Amino acid sequence: MKEIYLFYAFAGFAAAFLAEAVYLLTVNAGADRRQINRRLRVTAPDANRQEVMVMLRRERGLTAAGGMPRHLAWLGRLIVQCGITIGLTKLLLLFAATGAIIAGLVFNFTGHDLIKTAIALPVGGFVVPVLALRMRRNRRQMKFALQFPEAIELIVRSLKAGHPVPVAMGMVAREMPDPIGTEFGMMADEVTYGADLVTALFNMQARVGQEDLPLFVTAVSIQSSTGGNLREILQNLTDVIRQRIKMRRKIRSISAEGRISAIFLTAMPVLLFVALNFISPGYYGSVWGKPMTTWGLVGAVTWLGLGNLMMKKMISFRF
Repeated sequence: MKEIYLFYAFAGFAAAFLAEAVYLLTVNAGADRRQINRRLRVTAPDANRQEVMVMLRRERGLTAAGGMPRHLAWLGRLIVQCGITIGLTKLLLLFAATGAIIAGLVFNFTGHDLIKTAIALPVGGFVVPVLALRMRRNRRQMKFALQFPEAIELIVRSLKAGHPVPVAMGMVAREMPDPIGTEFGMMADEVTYGADLVTALFNMQARVGQEDLPLFVTAVSIQSSTGGNLREILQNLTDVIRQRIKMRRKIRSISAEGRISAIFLTAMPVLLFVALNFISPGYYGSVWGKPMTTWGLVGAVTWLGLGNLMMKKMISFRF
């Protein structure tokens, strides 16, 4: 191996370590600030809570009344559940810019091949961004699920102290960080400005989309219409949600072998291709420019994707 390659490798490691150091310093410096949820950060002491509520709705892509977007409803719902604050219009412009950049790169590196460019445009401008949004939504819902039992216990303690239900839920908005703090805060503001509690809870359920939240909404809805000991109901619900979280983690540990196999089988062809090009740059030189090679790579990627889908189906459990 030539010395210049070692130099490049160590330079890459140094850059990675430097980026990690900057990231950790930034995270530690902003840790206290991020503990305050978005609703409290934008609420000045003399601010109008109704104006803050409308602003939080609009920056999430909702209407001023709190309704979901009507145009491209499924994409609007996905954006709302991701928690991003740029709105549907700006996000579509970002999609278009991303697709144009990726298509331009493919057009440049493939020798002005229009077919490949036409394929790269929708993939880079729609498929990849939507997959990224789904991953962000899943991470946010997972964080919400981990915070949820603690939030319910806070509500139970507040009810034991004699506070009414809206005030108890408002304490979650003041005491807990995002994402659950802002969501409960928007729900409390809706109740303050005229919405009934059940409607506000259903609106929060639509904004979050987490699978444990309907249990809470249904429990409060039934209690508000038929009566009962809400503290005991919520305490039992906390135990149920904690058991569900425990079961999810147990399933994740059991299915770890399948996930690692999928990652290994996906990464191995790519790493092998990079290694061969690094060791012997001319290894694929005689076949690289032929049309059959392109179709062979497309078929390999397709079969690899189908294999990943099958493994995902085998290790996915719904309960």
